[in-house]
Amino acid sequence: MPCLNLKDMTRIKVLKTYKIYIGGKFPRTESGRYYVPKVNRKGIANVCLSSRKDVRNATQAARKAQEPWADRSAFNRGQILYRIAEMMEGRFDQFVSELIIQGIEKKKAEKEVAQSIDRWIYYAGWCDKFQQIYSSVNPVASSHFNFSVLEPSGVHFIVVDNTSPLISIVSTLAPVIAAGNTAILLAPKKSPLSAITLAEILHTSDVPGGVVNILTGDKDELADHFSTHLDINGVIYSGNKKKYITQLRKNATSNLKRMRFYDEDWAKKDAQGPHYIKNVCEVKTTWHPIEVIGASGSAY
Repeated sequence: MPCLNLKDMTRIKVLKTYKIYIGGKFPRTESGRYYVPKVNRKGIANVCLSSRKDVRNATQAARKAQEPWADRSAFNRGQILYRIAEMMEGRFDQFVSELIIQGIEKKKAEKEVAQSIDRWIYYAGWCDKFQQIYSSVNPVASSHFNFSVLEPSGVHFIVVDNTSPLISIVSTLAPVIAAGNTAILLAPKKSPLSAITLAEILHTSDVPGGVVNILTGDKDELADHFSTHLDINGVIYSGNKKKYITQLRKNATSNLKRMRFYDEDWAKKDAQGPHYIKNVCEVKTTWHPIEVIGASGSAY
């Protein structure tokens, strides 16, 4: 029997397993399924293929976290978003490396990571300022003050289907949580690595568990599950698949979800602004009576 020559053996590379992120934890998908995204026909990772139950679990976590997150001061939310940017800066090279693995050129990858960090800082600054722009004191023909202010609209499901996986994730996610909403993000199927690495940063930052939940998998498989879920208040789709948009619009009528469709080049400087925060808020109008002093000096 011939001896085994270890020098002739080709080492099999161990691919990292990227798990999903729900409620501040990293579970494997309950279905046990996974897929291997490929670049130039080579597998780059083992990635969970999320199921309907994963959507349900993420929604429950997001709903539980939404009210406490909205109750935090706007200034504190800004501090937390800034902290995300700080931690991303510390893992700059890792994000660049993963973008390169996913098929993006080095210079473009470095620019995308830098823009993503800057965008977190941008929205951190808007957390305690957008109300001053969009709130108002309204004129009324009665003895009342009438105020209109923006409030978070609840739980939002975000689907990213762009070729720039990191900046598109940050650009859609940051306004949602800056407003006091919670989010469930479905990472791009072909390039999911940046999303899960971002989840690792969120996990070790000041973001409470459940505020951001990140799933990986097939958007076509999960579309009917999240777009008809009655406890999801809004859906954001960053992409341009017309058939998919039609499907989401139709399903969203089940509980009148807020729908936002973006076909943006998120790398542009003008692809940001407080109006993206406004898009995930609802307007609350409050009437407050003005005290009227009578001839006798009593208020009525």
